[in-house]
Amino acid sequence: MSLLDRAILWSDRCLAGAIMPSTAQDFRRLALALPESEQRQHMNHPDFRVAGKIFATLGYPNKAHGMVKLTPTQQEEFIASHPAAFSPAAGAWGRQGCTSVLLAKAPKRVLKSAILAAWRNYAPRELVFQAIARKQ
Repeated sequence: MSLLDRAILWSDRCLAGAIMPSTAQDFRRLALALPESEQRQHMNHPDFRVAGKIFATLGYPNKAHGMVKLTPTQQEEFIASHPAAFSPAAGAWGRQGCTSVLLAKAPKRVLKSAILAAWRNYAPRELVFQAIARKQ
Protein backbone atom coordinates (compact mmCIF):
# COMPACT_ATOMS: atom_id res chain seq x y z
CA MET A 1 0.00 0.00 0.00
CA SER A 2 1.42 3.36 -0.99
CA LEU A 3 2.07 6.19 1.41
CA LEU A 4 -0.82 8.11 -0.14
CA ASP A 5 -3.19 5.16 0.40
CA ARG A 6 -2.07 4.96 4.03
CA ALA A 7 -2.66 8.69 4.49
CA ILE A 8 -6.17 8.37 3.06
CA LEU A 9 -6.92 5.45 5.37
CA TRP A 10 -5.65 7.40 8.38
CA SER A 11 -7.56 10.57 7.52
CA ASP A 12 -10.76 8.66 6.88
CA ARG A 13 -10.36 6.80 10.16
CA CYS A 14 -10.12 10.13 11.97
CA LEU A 15 -13.06 11.59 10.10
CA ALA A 16 -15.23 8.46 9.89
CA GLY A 17 -18.22 10.13 11.51
CA ALA A 18 -18.23 12.91 8.90
CA ILE A 19 -18.05 10.70 5.82
CA MET A 20 -21.02 9.29 3.96
CA PRO A 21 -21.30 5.49 3.86
CA SER A 22 -20.94 3.66 0.57
CA THR A 23 -23.64 1.99 -1.50
CA ALA A 24 -23.67 -0.79 -4.09
CA GLN A 25 -24.00 1.94 -6.72
CA ASP A 26 -20.80 3.59 -5.40
CA PHE A 27 -18.99 0.24 -5.47
CA ARG A 28 -20.03 -0.41 -9.08
CA ARG A 29 -19.16 3.13 -10.21
CA LEU A 30 -15.70 3.01 -8.59
CA ALA A 31 -14.88 -0.43 -9.99
CA LEU A 32 -15.98 0.43 -13.53
CA ALA A 33 -14.11 3.76 -13.50
CA LEU A 34 -10.78 1.93 -13.50
CA PRO A 35 -9.02 1.40 -16.84
CA GLU A 36 -10.17 -1.66 -18.79
CA SER A 37 -12.42 -2.91 -16.00
CA GLU A 38 -15.65 -4.65 -16.92
CA GLN A 39 -18.65 -6.07 -15.15
CA ARG A 40 -19.68 -9.69 -15.62
CA GLN A 41 -21.77 -12.23 -13.71
CA HIS A 42 -20.35 -14.97 -11.47
CA MET A 43 -22.27 -17.27 -9.11
CA ASN A 44 -25.43 -15.13 -9.55
CA HIS A 45 -23.85 -11.85 -8.53
CA PRO A 46 -21.90 -9.12 -10.36
CA ASP A 47 -18.13 -9.29 -10.52
CA PHE A 48 -15.57 -6.81 -11.80
CA ARG A 49 -12.61 -7.89 -13.90
CA VAL A 50 -9.47 -6.54 -15.45
CA ALA A 51 -7.66 -8.58 -18.10
CA GLY A 52 -10.23 -11.34 -17.48
CA LYS A 53 -9.35 -11.63 -13.77
CA ILE A 54 -11.82 -10.92 -10.99
CA PHE A 55 -10.67 -8.17 -8.62
CA ALA A 56 -13.99 -7.46 -6.87
CA THR A 57 -17.54 -8.73 -6.53
CA LEU A 58 -20.78 -7.19 -5.38
CA GLY A 59 -23.69 -8.74 -3.50
CA TYR A 60 -21.91 -11.57 -1.73
CA PRO A 61 -22.72 -12.91 0.80
CA ASN A 62 -25.69 -10.51 0.51
CA LYS A 63 -26.66 -7.18 -1.05
CA ALA A 64 -25.17 -5.24 1.86
CA HIS A 65 -21.65 -6.43 0.98
CA GLY A 66 -18.97 -6.29 -1.67
CA MET A 67 -15.68 -8.17 -1.83
CA VAL A 68 -12.22 -7.01 -2.88
CA LYS A 69 -9.32 -9.35 -3.64
CA LEU A 70 -6.47 -7.91 -1.61
CA THR A 71 -3.17 -9.38 -0.52
CA PRO A 72 -3.17 -10.70 3.06
CA THR A 73 -1.05 -7.70 4.11
CA GLN A 74 -3.43 -5.22 2.48
CA GLN A 75 -6.33 -7.06 4.11
CA GLU A 76 -4.76 -6.69 7.57
CA GLU A 77 -4.26 -2.94 7.01
CA PHE A 78 -7.85 -2.30 5.91
CA ILE A 79 -9.27 -4.40 8.75
CA ALA A 80 -7.06 -2.64 11.30
CA SER A 81 -8.05 0.83 10.09
CA HIS A 82 -11.79 0.13 9.55
CA PRO A 83 -12.82 -3.02 11.45
CA ALA A 84 -16.55 -2.28 11.16
CA ALA A 85 -16.31 -2.15 7.36
CA PHE A 86 -13.78 -4.85 6.43
CA SER A 87 -13.50 -8.52 7.40
CA PRO A 88 -11.88 -11.59 5.86
CA ALA A 89 -14.11 -13.61 3.55
CA ALA A 90 -14.93 -17.09 4.83
CA GLY A 91 -12.45 -19.95 4.65
CA ALA A 92 -9.39 -20.23 2.44
CA TRP A 93 -10.50 -17.31 0.28
CA GLY A 94 -10.30 -15.02 3.29
CA ARG A 95 -6.90 -16.36 4.32
CA GLN A 96 -5.66 -15.54 0.80
CA GLY A 97 -6.80 -11.90 1.09
CA CYS A 98 -10.38 -11.88 -0.18
CA THR A 99 -11.98 -9.21 1.96
CA SER A 100 -15.66 -8.61 2.62
CA VAL A 101 -16.81 -4.98 2.70
CA LEU A 102 -19.91 -3.99 4.64
CA LEU A 103 -20.86 -1.09 2.40
CA ALA A 104 -22.87 0.92 4.93
CA LYS A 105 -19.82 1.07 7.21
CA ALA A 106 -17.22 1.86 4.51
CA PRO A 107 -16.44 5.53 3.89
CA LYS A 108 -16.39 6.21 0.15
CA ARG A 109 -12.73 7.26 0.07
CA VAL A 110 -11.70 4.07 1.87
CA LEU A 111 -13.83 1.95 -0.45
CA LYS A 112 -12.16 3.66 -3.42
CA SER A 113 -8.75 2.87 -1.97
CA ALA A 114 -9.66 -0.80 -1.42
CA ILE A 115 -11.06 -1.23 -4.93
CA LEU A 116 -8.02 0.47 -6.44
CA ALA A 117 -5.66 -1.80 -4.45
CA ALA A 118 -7.57 -4.87 -5.66
CA TRP A 119 -7.49 -3.65 -9.27
CA ARG A 120 -3.74 -3.03 -9.06
CA ASN A 121 -3.26 -6.59 -7.76
CA TYR A 122 -4.78 -8.06 -10.93
CA ALA A 123 -4.25 -5.51 -13.70
CA PRO A 124 -1.34 -6.08 -16.09
CA ARG A 125 1.73 -4.15 -14.87
CA GLU A 126 1.87 -1.96 -17.99
CA LEU A 127 -1.77 -0.91 -17.42
CA VAL A 128 -1.01 -0.01 -13.80
CA PHE A 129 2.00 2.07 -14.89
CA GLN A 130 -0.09 3.84 -17.55
CA ALA A 131 -2.77 4.66 -14.96
CA ILE A 132 -0.14 6.06 -12.58
CA ALA A 133 1.45 8.12 -15.37
CA ARG A 134 -1.95 9.66 -16.28
CA LYS A 135 -2.40 10.87 -12.70
CA GLN A 136 0.93 12.76 -12.68
